[in-house]
Amino acid sequence: MILLDSVTKKYPGDEEPALDNVSLHIEPNEFVFLVGKSGAGKSTLIKMLTKEEIPDSGKIVVGGIDLDYVKKRHIPGYRRRLGVVFQDFKLLPRRTVYENVAFALEIIGMSSKDIRKTVPKVLELVDLLPQANKFPGQLSGGQQQRVSIARSVARQPKILIADEPTANLDKLTTNEIIDLLKKINDFGTTILVTTHNESIVNNLGKRVVTLKKGKIVDDQKNHGIYKLDERPLDVSVSMTGRIIQAPGHALNPQMARKIVAKPVAKPVVTPAPKPAPKPVAKKPVTPVTKNTVRPAVRKRKVTKSNVI
Repeated sequence: MILLDSVTKKYPGDEEPALDNVSLHIEPNEFVFLVGKSGAGKSTLIKMLTKEEIPDSGKIVVGGIDLDYVKKRHIPGYRRRLGVVFQDFKLLPRRTVYENVAFALEIIGMSSKDIRKTVPKVLELVDLLPQANKFPGQLSGGQQQRVSIARSVARQPKILIADEPTANLDKLTTNEIIDLLKKINDFGTTILVTTHNESIVNNLGKRVVTLKKGKIVDDQKNHGIYKLDERPLDVSVSMTGRIIQAPGHALNPQMARKIVAKPVAKPVVTPAPKPAPKPVAKKPVTPVTKNTVRPAVRKRKVTKSNVI
């Protein structure tokens, strides 16, 4: 659904690239949080997807469309395929809630009859049907964000990108907006949300992609949590979205993650002490004398009886 293959972008005057060889693959119907500190590259990545910026190198494919072949005159038509929600709402202040949503459908050429059928259904989805005739200035921040979401999903896009959708909202309203995005995701829409809100990321348990200094440093596919201090991943993604594992790396749930092998210390084997030799008892030494070497022979007297 969304594929970035070795994408790099460096702005003039900056020492470091905003995106540095970033590879990312988001499957259809996934709900993905994109997190990172300010300046990590989140906004640049979103601008790449909406064709506001062009990468210096690499390839981007969104919904089967290779953005290299989207000419300038075709960009408005391409953007209509996406749903985009901004943190500052970007509503038309002189149009009612109904008219703001209807205007998004008028742009794509939907008939007035279909608009009259579609807008009430969308407003009911975001719980704003009673406020249909109110102007944005008469709504709370959370209600205005709901109008922004309703306007984005009215065209039934396959991909919805929400750039810090809860940045200006209180905790209760934030939870309501996230619940609404989950509901839209359940209908089959791929959701990509950039956020600094740690609690919603940890509570939702969806895929979490972490950017740091223009690099993806962590990619947790299931039960992801908000964490920023990781080493960069050394991976590449093929144009089919298949992960190419670099030598010496192991696969994390979604992407390969660099593993620094620590040398395993060999156990030191101490040889068992040899048993002390048993003392050998020394035999008493007999002094050597003349009689010891050759015992004396007693001479017998020769007699007549001895001879015979």
